[in-house]
Amino acid sequence: MHIVIIEDEAAIRQELKLLLENALYEVTALTEFHEAARLALEAKPDLILLDVKLPEETGFDICSKIRAASEVPVIFLTSRTDSMDELTGMLKGGDDYITKPFQAPILLAHIAAVLKRTKRMDRKEEQILEYKGVLLDVPKGCIRKGEKQAALTKNEFRILYYLFQNTGRIISRMELIEYLWDNQIFIDDNTLSVNMTRIRGKLEQIDVHDFVETKRGMGYCL
Repeated sequence: MHIVIIEDEAAIRQELKLLLENALYEVTALTEFHEAARLALEAKPDLILLDVKLPEETGFDICSKIRAASEVPVIFLTSRTDSMDELTGMLKGGDDYITKPFQAPILLAHIAAVLKRTKRMDRKEEQILEYKGVLLDVPKGCIRKGEKQAALTKNEFRILYYLFQNTGRIISRMELIEYLWDNQIFIDDNTLSVNMTRIRGKLEQIDVHDFVETKRGMGYCL
């Protein structure tokens, strides 16, 4: 597995590189941060560790550029502890958010968990789910209607997959969270709300409106 590190503090960058190499990962640590997103993707990583505060542009901006071209997992690694930063990271497409100073075993556990669920999601199932003219393309990890399609993150895909599997039934927030945890996707109630907002945005991109219904006090249904 190949991990790219985007971290401008040399000491931390070297510490991360050594830690990951000792854990038998292949590691590329960027030392130039102009066009960091392009450089990271050119390395064809399985995961990117991304600092938030960088000299050329913020990690959030870099993550947005990465997400425009790839679904490679991104873990934010930062000394900033503001909850709004964590929310911004999720909205920009981050898969996890870890604060410094980090404990090596915990960081490695987070990386392993993200890579594990990515591997599970990347297993191609020859299946396309359909409901009310909307197609969930499982092999491609996208949502489609007619000629329009929108790529989904791993979390967005897994949420929609469960809803498609349970059409016509109200799925409580707790049931959805428990299902995601069972599939090694660790989210809380707030993160679920963020992902549902993003899913609705993706649906609107393909001109699908009011597809996911919110049943106040009960949950969601298609």
